[in-house]
Amino acid sequence: MPDQTFAAVAVPGAGDTPLSAEDAKLVTLARSSRARVGASEGAAVRDQDGRTYAAATVALPHLSVTALQLAVAQAAASGATRLEAAAVVTEATELEGAGHAAVRDLAAGAPIHVAGPSGALAGTVQ
Repeated sequence: MPDQTFAAVAVPGAGDTPLSAEDAKLVTLARSSRARVGASEGAAVRDQDGRTYAAATVALPHLSVTALQLAVAQAAASGATRLEAAAVVTEATELEGAGHAAVRDLAAGAPIHVAGPSGALAGTVQ
C-alpha cells in the first residue's frame, strides 16, 4: 500500500456554542484515552447507533496510526457505516489530515471537535 499524506486542517475558533452532552462525552473519552497511555493525542467517535469508540495515538517503529484514524478503524471494524461526531484531544493547533480524512470516509459532514489537554474546546471542524 503506498504511503498517503494528508494536509492538516485549520481549526476554527470555538465560539460561544457549548457542546451537547453526547459530544462532551466524546471529548471526555478522548481525553481519558490520551492520558491513560501518555499519547500525543486521544480521540473518540460516535457511530450511527450511538456507540462510542476511543483510541490514542500509536507510534511504534513499524506502525504509526493517529488516534482519530484508530477510533474510526475500531468503529468500522465493529460494523459502523456512518459517524455522527468525533473529538480529538491534542496540543496541536491544527487537526491532523489523516484522521480528518478517515472521519470523512464515514461522514461527509460530521463535526470533529478539537480540544486541548484540559478538555477545553479549541474549535470544531465541520
